[in-house]
Amino acid sequence: MNDFEAVSEQHEAKRLLTRALAEGPAHAYLLHGPSGVGKRDLALLFAAELLGDHTRVERRSHPDLYVLEPLGDQIRIDDIRTLRRDLHMRPFEASRRVYLVFGADTMNEDAADALLKDLEEPPPYAVILLVADDLGPIPETIRSRCQLVPFRRLTETAVREAVRARAPELPDDEVTAVARVAAGRLDRAERLLDPAAQKRREQLLGVARAVYLDPEFDTSRGAETILAGIGERGAEAKERAEESVAVLELTGREAEQRVRRAERGAERDEFLAVLEELEWWYRDLIVAAVGAEDAVVHVDRLPELVEDATRERTAAAEQACEAIRAVWREAEELQLSTPLALEALLVRLRRAFGRAAARAAT
Repeated sequence: MNDFEAVSEQHEAKRLLTRALAEGPAHAYLLHGPSGVGKRDLALLFAAELLGDHTRVERRSHPDLYVLEPLGDQIRIDDIRTLRRDLHMRPFEASRRVYLVFGADTMNEDAADALLKDLEEPPPYAVILLVADDLGPIPETIRSRCQLVPFRRLTETAVREAVRARAPELPDDEVTAVARVAAGRLDRAERLLDPAAQKRREQLLGVARAVYLDPEFDTSRGAETILAGIGERGAEAKERAEESVAVLELTGREAEQRVRRAERGAERDEFLAVLEELEWWYRDLIVAAVGAEDAVVHVDRLPELVEDATRERTAAAEQACEAIRAVWREAEELQLSTPLALEALLVRLRRAFGRAAARAAT
């Protein structure tokens, strides 16, 4: 019996890894799926089962466990070279050695090529666990040499239970709202419970409403408000990275790069979260307009949504959702200027709702 039940849901991933324990592990696994859904925890539990020592694996102090994480937002070839040197050392205590590579989708091309050599002919005692949020950046040559272990976004019920355990004093409608806005990710739910994140969310929704409620709405100021929240999230990540750098006693260029990448990564994640929540707000306007209130994401703001959801705004809200999705796709695929992208988006939203208001007035 293993401890995999400590991770919420993820039944297919648990089934595959449980079978691996029963039949003997493959030489390499690729755990993939959205962040904040249990990949890291299940990878560590699987490693603990393979090595037979949960306490030291949890502390990352087992001599036959090797953990590699990105330095900032990338794994470089030197990181993989160091891992490869270790890979050819025989086990110290256990019958095998386990290599955990978190953020495997951040490997640059040289790092991926270097790792491929050992995935093709790994030592018989080695088990390599790659953990990735996104399969896209991982070369097919690496994917094809690993057993894929898929992870899904958690159900609303699972996230709601986690939020309730974390914040038992929170009203039911706020628990549901956090669970829905978190979109199946426990890491996002955790952030939404932070007072600073709650304040940013209030400001964001204030801008979302002002687009169609405020006749004097200024797109530049709206963008500045949202950008301030994104910058605040980046500053929080920077502070944590600086603390980590101090503990690891990193200095010079390496320390500077780690801090800068952590800041940029947090800002990008916040930008994508902003786009997601904006889309949900305008989608909620449509849902509220047709009376499907049980399907609203922002249940804690239901009275405002019902009040705002006039018939003439429905078509504009549909256009708003399409415009936001377009920016999301561009942000995923291209290096966008966040300030320019945000202001341009708010201009489009303002025009869409402005046209709807003008038609209603005629």
